[in-house]
Amino acid sequence: MAGLLEEQHTRSLSFGCVEMTSAKGGKMFERLFKLKEHGTTVRTEVIAGVTTFLTMSYIIFVNPDILSTTGMDRNAIFVATCLAAALGSAVMALVANWPIGMAPGMGLNAFFAFTVVAALGFTWQQALGAVFISGIIFLFLTVTGVRSWLIAGIPHSLRSAIATGIGLFLGIIALKNAGIVVDNPATLVGLGDLKQTGPLLAILGFFVIAVLDALNVRGSILIGILVVTVLSMFLGVSEFQGIVSAPPSIAPTFLQLDIMGALHGGLVHVILVFVLVEVFDATGTLIGVAKRAKLVEEGKPSRLGRALLADSSAIVAGSLMGTSSTTAYVESASGVQAGGRTGLTALTISVLFLAALFISPLAAAVPSYATAPALLYVAGLMMRELTEIEWDDLTEAAPAALTAIAMPFTYSIANGLAFGFVSYVVLKVCTGKWNVIHPATQLVAALFIVRFAFFAE
Repeated sequence: MAGLLEEQHTRSLSFGCVEMTSAKGGKMFERLFKLKEHGTTVRTEVIAGVTTFLTMSYIIFVNPDILSTTGMDRNAIFVATCLAAALGSAVMALVANWPIGMAPGMGLNAFFAFTVVAALGFTWQQALGAVFISGIIFLFLTVTGVRSWLIAGIPHSLRSAIATGIGLFLGIIALKNAGIVVDNPATLVGLGDLKQTGPLLAILGFFVIAVLDALNVRGSILIGILVVTVLSMFLGVSEFQGIVSAPPSIAPTFLQLDIMGALHGGLVHVILVFVLVEVFDATGTLIGVAKRAKLVEEGKPSRLGRALLADSSAIVAGSLMGTSSTTAYVESASGVQAGGRTGLTALTISVLFLAALFISPLAAAVPSYATAPALLYVAGLMMRELTEIEWDDLTEAAPAALTAIAMPFTYSIANGLAFGFVSYVVLKVCTGKWNVIHPATQLVAALFIVRFAFFAE
């Protein structure tokens, strides 16, 4: 009997400790994130964080696949990607208290690898230096308020065209990586051999992702990547190396950036492109997701300034670790849809990216035709911005079309931006609408004209 009473007493003490710990944890989260004020709970925020992580975690497989084409160590990029995402999301959580996940951005990683390094011939160290410098500039523009001025001054049609063009750029990269589109001397590009294993698996992966997403399955892109990877292992075209292990070393990319090489290597126009795309992409995503979460409302104070500061500082940190520009992820909208309203959602995302460090063998086994369908699907989603272009006004539509078309066909985001901004100013001036051109647009167009005159590749 005494033993039973002692056991019950021990259990009551244990449960009491758990309740006290839970209560202390709840109070800490309440103090940090003001959960009651935002009408949310710890459970809701954690579920929202897991939801967002599942929808954006494909980047831990895709980013190493893209950046490793430059000669960078794939395992180090994997670690840098996870750490940059974890750090960026944690800063967003603790500084801005917003439910937005951060990670190396799609589009800018492709520009880094395929334009700056592959096409222009710069080293990946110089490219990282350019990312670092763009991050410093981005931080300065944010602190001084120039970033808001730039955003307000860029025509809406061009902003939509930039997103569309980056989508098309990602699309042609995805089709090339999958072997669906190949080089053809007679027609520049042609259809690959669809009977080969790689293209067939890529096509299957795309359909898996699209069907699951249409059925509102969380993590559809990640599931598609994993399905193709597992199938490739069964077919013997990819080698299973395990799932869990200690994180590999980040040393091959950590602090390897060449800042002086970026400044003296003719990368001025590249830095300009990094800054412009970071400004449009990150700001648009932050405002869009925040509005959906009702964090930005007229007449009410918001933490937009802190959020902008968080995402700009994450770019600098990411470049030091060894990855392309870190940015806010539009996939964060899925977490907001699940109820995420505070930085606890972003903190959950951060913790999950840290946990992902231990799956490096799985990441190393993912073939390019497993990530290609993810790239292609994201490309399609980005092209929805086409509907936002003012097609009835040719002075808006023509520059927008040039922007979007030039990116994939010249294999350069920089060229697309240049074509768009310069043609916008020329058409407005020649049709007597020069007075509607914002000084920010004039400035960017002038910078691109200087770029073509003095820094043409």
